[in-house]
Amino acid sequence: MKIATTLKSVPTEPETSMLTAAEFFAGIGLVRLGLQEAGISVVWSNDIEPAKQEMYEGHFGNTEGHVFKPGDVGKVKGSDMPSNLDLAWASFPCTDLSLAGWRRGLSGSESSTFWGFTKVLEEMGEDGRPAVVALENVVGFATSHGGEDLATAIRELNRLGYSVDVLTLDARRFVPQSRPRLFLVGALNPPEDEPVPNSELRPDWLQAPFGDPTLTTHRAALPAPPPPKIEGFSKLVEAVGPDGWWDEKRRDAFLTSLSPVQAGRLEDLKARKTVTYRTAYRRTRNGKPTWEIRPDDISGCLRTARGGSSKQAVVEVGGGAVRVRWMTPLEYARLMGAGDYTLSNLRSNQALFGFGDAVCVPVVAWLAEKYLVPLMNGEMKPRRLTAVAS
Repeated sequence: MKIATTLKSVPTEPETSMLTAAEFFAGIGLVRLGLQEAGISVVWSNDIEPAKQEMYEGHFGNTEGHVFKPGDVGKVKGSDMPSNLDLAWASFPCTDLSLAGWRRGLSGSESSTFWGFTKVLEEMGEDGRPAVVALENVVGFATSHGGEDLATAIRELNRLGYSVDVLTLDARRFVPQSRPRLFLVGALNPPEDEPVPNSELRPDWLQAPFGDPTLTTHRAALPAPPPPKIEGFSKLVEAVGPDGWWDEKRRDAFLTSLSPVQAGRLEDLKARKTVTYRTAYRRTRNGKPTWEIRPDDISGCLRTARGGSSKQAVVEVGGGAVRVRWMTPLEYARLMGAGDYTLSNLRSNQALFGFGDAVCVPVVAWLAEKYLVPLMNGEMKPRRLTAVAS
């Protein structure tokens, strides 16, 4: 394998024209919201899910200068892409973790979406592909198949001329939701490595790619992200009328399923005079469905609502009383940093699915403001790529 060593020219001053981006696997458009906060204009989007497209268009409408191309990414061609793109963002499905063993150009299944994305980049040509690409996935991607899947993804981006940075960022640093995610930032004009890598963004378990001599990587100098939140969910709880809470029979079934530790935790909160809110997940323990309540004022990671175990419940407790209900779409939106998202005329599960499969808005905004925009504007001191052998 040969890595391209001819770099695009780097502007000596920040560009005055608006930076543009394409978002692959756009979902309901939360990446677009985050990029827009950093001053990046999303001009092209793609997703295969009609229900997500409905939400996307219901919120953004028909924006002048923007194209939404529905359908399988495997059917997107390089010629479909707008010219002079600065950034391509891809939040490919988290079921697409096994990249090793697959071949470029496959299409039609979730396990090939990454290759569909890189096929488009390849077809755009050396002079047409964007200077920066950003990929997002679950943190399990870093260790999937002993790290080989991550290495395979980096190697593929290397083949297209990109040096790759890898970092992790938890939404909990911005909103009261535990949601760690992995980000890959590919650059045709990579910046110089920072002298002392930021361990908050690149912890020990994420160091393997940087020590692999077959990979072309970089570690950009970035500021420390905000500290993780330790509270805040209670402030986001939606005011719901009596009919929105579970009936007594369903609530008692919830209480009966709690383990002694969980039940004791709830009794302590129940004895308080003030009302407290907690989130809860349904788990299967020893073949038996049980509920587990978080001990803190933070939401667990939102997931796609494909089954009861993936949906979170809200527990209101205090003053000797307990009420339980499902988390609402508005609460999902608030926990994803998109509290003003258009929710009218949406089915509840449609909204929960859309938000549970999305990227937290302030996470995208922080990454774009602190990293992607300076990188695209040539404000980070560049270094020259070195050819490596596979």
